[in-house]
Amino acid sequence: MRVAIDFLIEYGCYPKQTLTPEGVVDRVKGRQRAHSVIDLFRKSGDLRPVEEIGFEMARNTLDGEEETQVIMVKDLLDEAAALKPLEPYCQGCPANHSGQPFGCFGQIEYPISSKAEIWLLGQLPSTDETLIWLLLKQAVQEMKHDGAAVNPMRGAGMPYFSEQGVLARRLGEFTANTNMVFELLFLSGHLRPSYASVLLLLFKVIQRDMNADEVMRLSKSPEDAFELYPFLLHHEPDDDDCITQFKAFFRALYLAWGLNNRLLLDA
Repeated sequence: MRVAIDFLIEYGCYPKQTLTPEGVVDRVKGRQRAHSVIDLFRKSGDLRPVEEIGFEMARNTLDGEEETQVIMVKDLLDEAAALKPLEPYCQGCPANHSGQPFGCFGQIEYPISSKAEIWLLGQLPSTDETLIWLLLKQAVQEMKHDGAAVNPMRGAGMPYFSEQGVLARRLGEFTANTNMVFELLFLSGHLRPSYASVLLLLFKVIQRDMNADEVMRLSKSPEDAFELYPFLLHHEPDDDDCITQFKAFFRALYLAWGLNNRLLLDA
């Protein structure tokens, strides 16, 4: 089972050309996992050399069977060593949403908190914001985002949501729910700039005070997109870790849109 939603700005750069986008992501995640395992061992009083530390990972084979593989931490760190000489290319990169090396990549960790789901619902437009509300209604109806595909993810024992029930918000003549929100964001495939512009408006990432012609023009971002449409989401004192990660996701989506690149998803 997946433990996080991975997202990556598909921006052409030397590190991705050298290692491929998948190679960058796999090494970044492998390094994170290695350091987490080392930290866990040290906290439990295990002071063995890194070369002797390993952990088991279960995966499904092509024939549907589950097999367990022992992963050595040193192997992950050796693979990740290829990242080090490429880190300088991340400095000043327009796709670096976090300001850290390989900041074009990010994650939203499961389980998604109830507080984050409520926050996402609260970002949606009310009927007072007629144009953007109609945009939401159109996205829900035409793309058939009823949230049904998400129901199995809320079953007992599933790791994806803290809240097993479906939360809802009445928006005039229709009701938006948290399954629908998850489907809008993560079950439509990689996010192209045209669709990203819709999500940026629906979740109040950029200003909504614009006419229909301006909304239509956002499907391809202008050269001065970042000056014309500032990023509106900032850290608030009561944000939990999950909301913070969602804001980082929207920051990456915003940058991908402004650069006319896709945001690649693995949910």
